Amino acid sequence: MFKKILIANRGEIACRVIKTARKMGIATVAVYSDADRDALHVQMADEAVHIGPPPANQSYIVIDKIMEAIRQTGAEAVHPGYGFLSERAEFAEALAAANVAFIGPPVGAIEAMGDKITSKKLAAEAGVSTVPGYMGLIDDAEHAAKIAGEVGYPVMIKASAGGGGKGMRIAWNDDEAREGFALSKSEAANSFGDDRIFIEKFVTQPRHIEIQVLGDKHGNCIYLGERECSIQRRNQKVIEEAPSPFLDEATRKAMGEQSVALAKAVDYCSAGTVEFIVDGDRNFYFLEMNTRLQVEHPVTELITGVDLVEQMIRVAYGEHLEIQQDDVKLDGWAIESRLYAEDPFRNFLPSIGRLTRYRPPQEIERRVRNDTGVYEGGEISRFYDPMIAKLCSWGATREAAIEEMRGALDRFEVDGIGHNLPFLSAVMDHPRFVSGNITTAFIEEEYPEGFEGAALADTDATRLSAVAAACHLVRQRRAGQVSGAMEGREYKPGADWVVQMSGDSRPVTVTDAGDWLFKVTIDGATLTIDLTKWRPGDVMIDAAVDGVPMPLKVTRITDGYRIAWRGASRKVFIRSPRVAELAALMPEKLPPDTSKMLLCPMPGLVMSIAVAEGDEVQEGQALCTVEAMKMENVLRAERKGVVSAIKAEPGDSLAVDAVIMEFE
Repeated sequence: MFKKILIANRGEIACRVIKTARKMGIATVAVYSDADRDALHVQMADEAVHIGPPPANQSYIVIDKIMEAIRQTGAEAVHPGYGFLSERAEFAEALAAANVAFIGPPVGAIEAMGDKITSKKLAAEAGVSTVPGYMGLIDDAEHAAKIAGEVGYPVMIKASAGGGGKGMRIAWNDDEAREGFALSKSEAANSFGDDRIFIEKFVTQPRHIEIQVLGDKHGNCIYLGERECSIQRRNQKVIEEAPSPFLDEATRKAMGEQSVALAKAVDYCSAGTVEFIVDGDRNFYFLEMNTRLQVEHPVTELITGVDLVEQMIRVAYGEHLEIQQDDVKLDGWAIESRLYAEDPFRNFLPSIGRLTRYRPPQEIERRVRNDTGVYEGGEISRFYDPMIAKLCSWGATREAAIEEMRGALDRFEVDGIGHNLPFLSAVMDHPRFVSGNITTAFIEEEYPEGFEGAALADTDATRLSAVAAACHLVRQRRAGQVSGAMEGREYKPGADWVVQMSGDSRPVTVTDAGDWLFKVTIDGATLTIDLTKWRPGDVMIDAAVDGVPMPLKVTRITDGYRIAWRGASRKVFIRSPRVAELAALMPEKLPPDTSKMLLCPMPGLVMSIAVAEGDEVQEGQALCTVEAMKMENVLRAERKGVVSAIKAEPGDSLAVDAVIMEFE
């Protein structure tokens, strides 16, 4: 077996590979840019080599720098992870020339399947059902619009070398096709160093289902079931599960066998994924083959018991697969939630900064797993993908896996940046997700106006109020224990309070039942609140209400708390009856008027300004482009107006809410 491997990647996937290598007794080498000098993968590896400045095109995807790191450390093999160089044939060739093993497929398979245009042609020749489209090279934006019209709108404009939603746009008319082509081409060049674009028919109401394949160098190839990846935003997966709640056994078998046949056609070995679009009648169409380890591979590992990273390493070393197709059994259900540094309350725009608090839920063998590449106090950089962690749950049934995920999300503590934990929690409770009736349009259809937080049922609001009231009594009693109080003037909190939440005020009575148990009477009912697992100062409250667990995140604010649970966040004020009466008379402080300003919605780099001072702009007109987390975001005018001042210029690095331009 290999003695030392280098991981040509960063973040959670580098940490994931290091864990398996350590289990196998293999030494590891990390590589890092200036921005990742203190990163978790650098700390975990046995050795680490600096490879350059923060931008990936000056560090992580520069083949010569990776090869130099290999020479310095004497690594015998390289695991590329996903993204970066994982599907670059030139990298695999460079490794082969240096007699270093590539922990991935052969060069021929990468060239055939890693290029989306070539792979679709090969799939069609092999009799695989493919989506109609144009696989040739596209000259310019006008050519793109002409092709899109011939294919028939809507169309998907995609980067040939793309992945992770980068370089991908949906167009519904000629104007969107022209703009989408330009943006996709630019993103593809920046992210992959390859700006080739192709166009295919966009299947409406589709489900995104993929098959995991695994092959060795001796002609053996198997499939390990499917993953449902339909919960996507901007073509980037957010929640995945295995198996799919939609497939029947016959379709699963057909898709699996077709995937294996395609893999064998290119002599594939290592782990790979064949992606399909599946319509409402379970007709499936080949989308692409990813010749690497997928981000969402943990859900397959949880339901099959197969460590895919270990198998990749063993295959690269020349070993035979120890499992055959008949040995693959799908056991239970697994769900993965991708935790992103994206603010769902700002239309999921990227967020950067320091993780002032990062406390994942406790990992439980098989039931709860968290793959991450960050730590508390670490920094989320604007230079790389916004993923923070992949939280996975397993259950004997889909319902059990969802419930396990709900509890794990409730116990995940993240502060210092915007993140999508509230959104993930809301999806877990969404009736449509729970039913399994999902498509790739789920987020667009269910949150057309964006995400504004989960709604609270009346009973849940009552329970939250009761927990807040019990916490308040604990804090008030602690305040009464401060030393130095004048004799006879000690503070003794009463039992009667007023809880105010979302504009509603309700009287409550709180009494101590002993051993951190409290009786709270609210709306005529008395609830028993168990706070045995909480102490003042803890953000996480593992409370129980009438014996039912209710894990909450609580932050102290003036006169109360901000409480987060199941995707909902509420300010809960606890006041004495007299103070509550007076508070109702206080005027509300209004936010400043920014209606005549264009504010930067996320920390990012200004790529271009599309207007000049004095220009009249129309509603929906592009004003500027801001790049963040490898994505280019076009900011548009919300209404008709005249540009009075431009406060930024291309190349400026802006903070969130920085003023870009003003209007008359």
